[in-house]
Amino acid sequence: MIAIAISGILALFGSLFGTKIAVGAFSRRGYGQPFRDGTPDTHQIKRGTPTMGGLVIIASVDFGYLVAQLITMTVPSLSALLVLFLINGLAVVGFLDDYLKTVQQHSKGLHPWAKIGGQTLIGVAFAVLALEFPDSRGLTPASPFISFLRNIPPELPMVVAVIWIVLVIIGASNGVNLTDGLDGLAAGACAMIFGAYALINIWQYNQSCARVLSAGPNCYEVRDPYDLAAVALALAGGCFGFLWWNAKPAKIIMGDTGALSLGGGLAAFAVFSRTELLLILLGGLMVIEVGSLILQTSYFKATRRLTGTPKRLFKNSPLHNHLEMLGWAEVTIVMRFWIIAGLCVAAGLGIFYAEWLVR
Repeated sequence: MIAIAISGILALFGSLFGTKIAVGAFSRRGYGQPFRDGTPDTHQIKRGTPTMGGLVIIASVDFGYLVAQLITMTVPSLSALLVLFLINGLAVVGFLDDYLKTVQQHSKGLHPWAKIGGQTLIGVAFAVLALEFPDSRGLTPASPFISFLRNIPPELPMVVAVIWIVLVIIGASNGVNLTDGLDGLAAGACAMIFGAYALINIWQYNQSCARVLSAGPNCYEVRDPYDLAAVALALAGGCFGFLWWNAKPAKIIMGDTGALSLGGGLAAFAVFSRTELLLILLGGLMVIEVGSLILQTSYFKATRRLTGTPKRLFKNSPLHNHLEMLGWAEVTIVMRFWIIAGLCVAAGLGIFYAEWLVR
């Protein structure tokens, strides 16, 4: 477990001290955050706060994991490298969006379809590679199945499996992006979920069918869980270190650079640990945020079509903006949403462990 601990500690301190440097550097270059029209007035005082802080998180994760492998003289696994490929690739897409916003000083960066196109391109490459290169047991990093706690038959055709994985990636990355609207909200929630995936991967490693001498029906057929745990803890550590500077009042914002890449990381761990549908519960806070936006948009369009007068369910969306406009303090919303995120993570871990006990 030495590599896992080293990876998490290095990423935490890399993010903690690296973000301090980034705050000064980005401020001097004027890389400030613009806000779209309709954003609550309480956010307008944040205009100009340095953005693109996700660069530090991802750099810290890369540094923490790779140095841990070097110290322990361990060859990086394909699964871990694919996770790093996905989060770095999505960070590039997010960086382009953030950079255009800061240069133009407007909330519109990349065209929405260009952003989705970039996510899709990176996601397809990730999915195809993850479904190839079987090990000596015939296991590929990802599996051509939809999964909850384990694979659920039937096996999907290759094209359908790729589409499914891409949808998970796009859904998770945009879910984190929507949640990243208040100081510390997304970073804190993601730290909890990545911590949960570190525990899941460690448990799967200890109960792997390749390690258990008398493997029974409750062992796990997963690829590289130990190495994945090192990356997961690095991501949790990177988020915690960043949170020091991102908590209210935020000195820096992760931007799409961080939100898209962290969401992609959540999707990668869900796919590789065979817990894709469990991510809906582990990331329950993101599901609530996305659901509020979908309900708002659907209700608005439905009432406009039926009555000619569009109406809204919420004062604003996603949900945290609605609560702000009701007069809730930002810190209150963040703390209570963290509680919700923690309860969802605890419930997800409980279900994961309970399935192993009763299987």
